[in-house]
Amino acid sequence: MASPKAAKEGGERGVDPNLGVDYVVHYKIPENERAEAEASYVQLIEALTNVGLTSEVRPADDSSLLVFVKMASPDLLREQAFSSRLQDWLHGVRTSGPNASGDLATSLMEEPVSEAERLRLVYLAMVRTKEEGGAGITPGVGKWKYVASVFPLHDRKFNGAWITRLSTKYLLGNEDLDEIKDKFGEQVALYFAFVQAYFRALVFPAALGASTWFLLGSKFSFLYALGSCLWSVVFFEYWKKKEVDLAVQWGVRGVSKIQLPRVEFEADGEAEDVVTGEKVKVYSPFRRLGTQLLQIPFTVACVVVLGGFIATCNSLEIFITEVYTGPFGSILPFLPTVLLVTVLPAFSAVLTAFAKKLTDMENYETVDSYHAALVQKEFVLNFMTSYMPLAFTAFVYLPFGHLLTPYLDFWRAAAQMLTFGEKELSTQDFNINPDRITKQMFYFTVTAQIVNFGTEAIVPYVKRKLTKKAKERGIVGKVAEIGVKDTPEEASFLSKVRAEAELEMYDVTTDYREMVIQFGYLSLFSVAWPLAGCSFMINNWVELRSDAFKIATGSRRPIPWRADSIGPWLDALGFLSWLGSLTSPAIVYLCRGGASGSIGAASNVEAWGLLLTILLAEHFYLLVQMAVRVIMGKVDSPGLQRERRERFEMKKRMLGGKVPISGAIGSQGAVAMREKLAQSALHEEAGLGVQGSLEDR
Repeated sequence: MASPKAAKEGGERGVDPNLGVDYVVHYKIPENERAEAEASYVQLIEALTNVGLTSEVRPADDSSLLVFVKMASPDLLREQAFSSRLQDWLHGVRTSGPNASGDLATSLMEEPVSEAERLRLVYLAMVRTKEEGGAGITPGVGKWKYVASVFPLHDRKFNGAWITRLSTKYLLGNEDLDEIKDKFGEQVALYFAFVQAYFRALVFPAALGASTWFLLGSKFSFLYALGSCLWSVVFFEYWKKKEVDLAVQWGVRGVSKIQLPRVEFEADGEAEDVVTGEKVKVYSPFRRLGTQLLQIPFTVACVVVLGGFIATCNSLEIFITEVYTGPFGSILPFLPTVLLVTVLPAFSAVLTAFAKKLTDMENYETVDSYHAALVQKEFVLNFMTSYMPLAFTAFVYLPFGHLLTPYLDFWRAAAQMLTFGEKELSTQDFNINPDRITKQMFYFTVTAQIVNFGTEAIVPYVKRKLTKKAKERGIVGKVAEIGVKDTPEEASFLSKVRAEAELEMYDVTTDYREMVIQFGYLSLFSVAWPLAGCSFMINNWVELRSDAFKIATGSRRPIPWRADSIGPWLDALGFLSWLGSLTSPAIVYLCRGGASGSIGAASNVEAWGLLLTILLAEHFYLLVQMAVRVIMGKVDSPGLQRERRERFEMKKRMLGGKVPISGAIGSQGAVAMREKLAQSALHEEAGLGVQGSLEDR
C-alpha cells in the first residue's frame, strides 16, 4: 500500500481512494490447520511476487488475513496491457492496426488503460495458470483452499456520486453506460444496457395493454395477443443488433473467442489447433454428447417433480378457496402457499445440485461454456417454478375446470379422514372463477416484484445496518486479542475493507434471470392481465437503480469481466418469444370458451379450433420474424458501419494510404502494393516479436 501520507494526499486529489490497492485476498487460517495454512500462505506470497505483483498484509480477525495486492510498476502494467491488446488484435477483437507510421506496437499502446482494464489484467495475472504466465491461484481449490475470496475494492466516492446521478435521471445515456463499463467492466455495463433497452421497449406493450384494458374493457384479447407477439419479435431482433453495436463501440466484438480456461477441465488428449497450429488439450465431443443426453431425463424429472408438486398445491388451493366453507376459512388458504414456500425450495435445491453435477460431468474447457451450460439447465428449473401455476390455471382450470371435480372430491375425502369428523365437511358446489388468472398475474407482476425488491435491496441493507456496529466491535476486539492495533492512518481504510470482505459476491446472472423471467410473464400470460407491461415499466425503472445500489453497497465489487453478448440469456429470450406466440392465442381461444364463449365447459372447446389457432399463430410469428429481419437488415447498424470503417482504415494505413479507386492499377501500382504488404507483414512479425520478449520478461 501507499504510505498513509501519500495516500491521504492522493485521496484529496481524487487520484487514489484505495491506497494504491488493486485487489484484496481474504485468507483464512483455521486454528486446527494452522501449520498447513501458514505454509500455503508463503506459497501465495511467492506466487504473487513471481508474476510481478507486490503485497502487504494486515489482520482481518483472529483467524484470517487481508492480503493487499497491486501491480509492481506502471511499466509492467503497460506490458500486460500491450500483450492483452495484441492477443485481441490477433483474434480479430480489435480492428485497429498500425498507426500512421506503420508501427503496430505503438498503435496498441496509444490507448489509455481504464480502471476496469487494469483490474482485469491484475486479476488474470493472479488466476491464470503458470503456463499462461499467471500465478495459478484458484480460490477455494486445492492448495488454495484457504483463499476465501479475491475481490477489488469499491470506490466509495464514485459509488455515492453514481447512485445520486442514477436516481435523478429518467433514462441512461451512452456516457452513463461508458462510465459503468470503465468502472465495472463490459459484462455489468451490458446488463444495464439491456435493462435500459427493455425499459424503453416496454412503452408499446404498456400502451397497448392500457388501451385494451381501459378502452376495450376486456382481457383475453386477440388484438393484444397479436400485438404482444409482434412486439416480442421486434424487441428480440432489435436487441441482437444493439448488443453488436455496443460490442463494437466498446471494442469487445468477438471477445468470447478469448475465454478463461477452467482449472477443473480434464483433457483426454492433445490436438493441433487448426488456426494457430499450437498443441491444445481436447476432450472427446462424443463423450460429452453422451453426458449431455442425460439432460433429457433431467428435464423429465423437473416436469414430474416440480410440475406435479405445483399442480397438487394448486388443486388444494382451489378446493380450500372455492369449495370448502367450514371453520378456519380465513387461515387455510395460506396452507398451499406455505407448502410451496417450504417444500419447493428443497426440491429446487436438489435439482439444482444435480444440474451442477451434470454440468461438471460434461467437462467444459472454458469458464464461459461451463456457465452457459449451467444457465440452460437452471433455466428449466426457473421455467417450471415461475410459469407452472399460471399454465395450470390457463390451460386446465379455466377451459376444463369441471374436469377437476373428481380431484376436488379427493381433497374433500382426505380432509374428512384427517379431521376424524362424523359430520360432512361444509362445502359448496365448485364454480370456476374467471378472475383467478388475473389475480395470479397481479401477484406475479406486482406483489411478487415488490416482495423481491424488499428481499433484494431493503432487507439486506437494514440487516447490514443493524449488525454493522456489532461486527465492528467484534473485529476490533479480535484484532486487539492477537496483539495488533490498526494505525490511525489506516484504521478507517481497514474497517472498510473488513466490511467489504463480509459481503456476498455480485452475480450478474441473478439479475439477468429476473429480467428474462419477467419477459416470459409478459410474452406468455399477459393476455390475462394486459396491464402487466405498465407494472413492469415502473418496476424496471426502480430495478435498474436498486441493482446499482446493490452493486455499490450490498456486494463486493465485481471482477470487471468483458462480454460481447448477454450469452445464454439471448437464447432464452428467443425461446420465450416463440413460445409466447403459441400460448397467448391459445389462452385467448381456450378462455373465451371456444365456439360458444362459455368459460369452463370442456365440451365448448373444439380441438380443431385450438390446433388451427396455434398453427396460425406460429406462422404469424415466423412471418413477422422474417419480415423484421429483412427490414432490420436493410438498416445498416452504426456499430457494423464503424467496424467496417476501422478495418478499411487499418488496411489503408498498412498500404501507406494508397488505396486504388478502380480495379485497373497498373503494374507499377501492383509492385508498390506488394512492397507495402511485405512491409506490413514485417511490422506484424515485429509486433509478435515484442509480445514474445514481454512474455519472456
